[in-house]
Amino acid sequence: MMDILTRHEMSRRGLLAGTGALIVSFSTIRALAQEIPSAAPEKPKLPGSLDDDRYLDSWIRIDSDGKITVFTGKVELGQGIGTALIQVAAEELEVDPSEITLVTADTGRTPDEGFTAGSQSMQNSGTAIRNAAAQVRGLLIAEAARRFNLPPDQLRAKKKSVSGPDGRSTTYGELVSGQFLHVEAQPQSQLKQPDALSIIGRDVQRIDIPGKVTGAAAYVQDLRLEGMVHARVIRPPSYGATLKDIDATAAAAMAGVISVIRDGSFLAVVAEKEWQAIKAMRAVEKAAQWDEPATLPEQTDLAAALTALEKDVGTVAESGHPSFPNGAIYEATFTRPYQMHGSIGPSCAVAHLKADGSLDIWSHTQGVFPDRGAIAQMLAMPEEKVRVIHMEGSGCYGHNGADDAAADAALIAMKIPGRPVRVQWMREQEHMWEPYGPGMVSKVRASLDASGRIDNWTYDVWSNTHSTRPGNAGSLLAGRAKEQPTPLEPPKLSISPNGSGDRNADPLYAIPNRRVLWHFLPDMPLRVSALRGLGAYANVFSIESAMDELAIAAKADPVEFRLRHLEDDRASDVVKLAADKFGWGRGEVPSGHGRGFAFARYKNRAAYLAVALEAKIERETGRVQVLRAVAAIDAGQAVNPDGIRNQTEGGILQSISWTLYEAVTFDRTRITSTDWASYPILRFGSVPESVEVHILDRPGQPFLGTGEAAQGPTCAALANAIRNATGKRLVDLPLSRNRVKEATRLG
Repeated sequence: MMDILTRHEMSRRGLLAGTGALIVSFSTIRALAQEIPSAAPEKPKLPGSLDDDRYLDSWIRIDSDGKITVFTGKVELGQGIGTALIQVAAEELEVDPSEITLVTADTGRTPDEGFTAGSQSMQNSGTAIRNAAAQVRGLLIAEAARRFNLPPDQLRAKKKSVSGPDGRSTTYGELVSGQFLHVEAQPQSQLKQPDALSIIGRDVQRIDIPGKVTGAAAYVQDLRLEGMVHARVIRPPSYGATLKDIDATAAAAMAGVISVIRDGSFLAVVAEKEWQAIKAMRAVEKAAQWDEPATLPEQTDLAAALTALEKDVGTVAESGHPSFPNGAIYEATFTRPYQMHGSIGPSCAVAHLKADGSLDIWSHTQGVFPDRGAIAQMLAMPEEKVRVIHMEGSGCYGHNGADDAAADAALIAMKIPGRPVRVQWMREQEHMWEPYGPGMVSKVRASLDASGRIDNWTYDVWSNTHSTRPGNAGSLLAGRAKEQPTPLEPPKLSISPNGSGDRNADPLYAIPNRRVLWHFLPDMPLRVSALRGLGAYANVFSIESAMDELAIAAKADPVEFRLRHLEDDRASDVVKLAADKFGWGRGEVPSGHGRGFAFARYKNRAAYLAVALEAKIERETGRVQVLRAVAAIDAGQAVNPDGIRNQTEGGILQSISWTLYEAVTFDRTRITSTDWASYPILRFGSVPESVEVHILDRPGQPFLGTGEAAQGPTCAALANAIRNATGKRLVDLPLSRNRVKEATRLG
C-alpha cells in the first residue's frame, strides 16, 4: 500500500497564486528540480518511465474546472497506444476515459521518453501513467480528508469528485484550487486490484479513428498553416553521388517559385503552391549533374557479400559445451534480404522559423527529443530554441523517413524565415532513401539425444546494427548532404537484453548445450535502421524452421516437440491455446495445402505469441495463399483487448507480406525498387480468409507490449506450412513464387 502524503509532506513550491490548478505539468520541472535538494544520494527506482521523470507533474494536470490532461513522451503510430494510455489513467483517477485529454510527444510539453519503439509504450509510459494517476488519486483523497477532517480510508474518488460517508463531496477542481502540487513519485502505488477494474481490460473505441475516417486533419500530411509554402527536396540518384554542378536559373524563374536552395549536395525548391514545387523539383532534377560511383554489392550473392563484411563477433548466449561428435543432425543457412517500411504516405514535415529565432517542427518522428537534438546540432542552434511536435504520419512505424523529412523542413525553413515550410517526399524518394531493415544471414546447427530432445545448438547471425536513429546530425540525410556535413557515427557491436540484430537469436527452449554468436557488420552497403521487430523477424524464422526440421527428425508432432522443450508455463499456455483453437492435429490436410506452427516470446522478455496457419500452394504458379491463421498471445495485463487483437492481426498480415513478397532490389549503383511494381506487397486478394487472435489475459501482471510479437512466428509458421505441403525447406526470404515453384518442381 502506498503511503498517503500529508499536506506537510507536500512541496512548499506547491502554491501558485491564482492558477487554481493541480498542475501535474512538464513545463516547470527543470527549474523547480534545481531548487529541491536530493533527499538521498541514491533514489529508489520508480515504475516505468517515472524513473526518468520522477515528478507527478510530468504526467498529469488537473485544472480548477476539473479538466484532466495526461502527458506522454510516446507517440501514436496507429497502434492505438493513445487509447490504452487514457484507459490506464482513467481507471486509476476514477473518471470516464472521455474526461481525459492526452498530449503526446512534444519537446515543449511532455516528458522525454526517447523513442516509441520495441513494443515498450505500455511497459514504460503506460506503467508510469498508471502509477502517477494512482498516486494523484491518493493525494486528492488525502487533501479531501484534511478538509473534511476524516480518515482517508473513509473517502471515495469517483467521477472527478471525492465524497465521504456523510454525503459531503468536493470536486477535483475544488481540491486543487489555489494549489500547485509538485511531488516526487513514490516507488509503490495503491493500484486498483484486478477484480476492481472497470476500464482496464475493456474494449474501448480508439480515439484516433473518427478523424481518420471522416477526413479530419489526422496526419502531418494534412497539416496546413497560415502562410505556409511548399518545398520539395532533390535527392541524389544514388548513395555515393555528389553534386558536381547545377544551373537552376530556369527553375528559379518558374511561376510561384520562391527559392532554389543549395547547401553542398542538398538541393531543394520552395514555391507558393505544391504543384509548382513539384514542377520546379523536376526541372532541377534534369539540370543537376552528379558524380555517381558504383558502391553497392552484388545482389545476386548477397549472403557472401554480407558475411565478408564481418568485423567483430559477440557472444549473445552460451551454456554447456556444444559439440557434434557424430555430426550435426540438422544444419542450414538462412537469409533475409533488405526490406523497406514502404510507408503508404511518403514522409512529410512542417517547420516554421519564428520572429524570435525559435524553430517549430511538426513531424511523425518516433523520438521528438532525439530528433530535436540532431536537428539543433545540424543547424548549430541551442536545443531550447528548437521544438519538435509529434503528429501522426500515414503509414509510420520503425525508423522510416520521418526524421529526415523533419531535418529537410528545418534546413529549408532557416532560409525562409517567418513562413511555415511544408516538405513532402515523393514515392520514389521514400523507397530509395528510407532506412531499410538490414539484410541478414544466419546458420543453425543442432543435434538430438536418444530421447528425441535437442542436446546441442549453435546459432550464428551476420547482421548490421538495426538502429541508426538520431543520434547526431549525421543520422539525418540533410546533415550529411550539407556543405559542412556531419558524418554518421560508426555503429558498434552492443549486446543488450532488448537485442538488435541479435534480438530473439537465443531460443527460449531448454537446450543444455548452446552457443549464440552475433557476427557484427559495421559497414552498411545500404542505408539501414529499425524495421519492426529488428532482428527478431529473421531469427525466429530461422529458429522455428529448424525446430520443425528437428521435430521431423525426432518423429514428433511439431507442437508436442516445442512443448517438451519449454519450461515457461506462460509459453506453454500460448502454444496449447493456439494449437487447440486452430484444431491442430485434427482433420485431414487437403492436397496442395500445408499447415505450419511457430512460437516465440518477443525479445525473450516481452509478449508470448504462438500461431498456427494453413496455406494453399499452387504448384503450377508457385503462388502461396494463406487461408487462415490462429494466434494466441499473452501480453500481460490486457488494457484494451481490441487493440491487442488489432495489433496482432496487423502483425500477421505484415509478416505474410514480408515473407512472400518483399525485398529491396538494387544494382551496383542504384536502388531499383522505387515503386509498388518493383517492390510488391500483400494485396487485398491475398489476405487470409480468416485471422483469429485469442488473448491470454494476465490481470495484475506487468504490461508486455504487443505490436511486434507476431512478425517472427508468422513468418516461420508460413515457411513450415510450405514445408508441410511440398516436402521442401525454403531458407531464403522472401518465399517468392519463383522459389516455391522451383521447390515444388524439385520436390
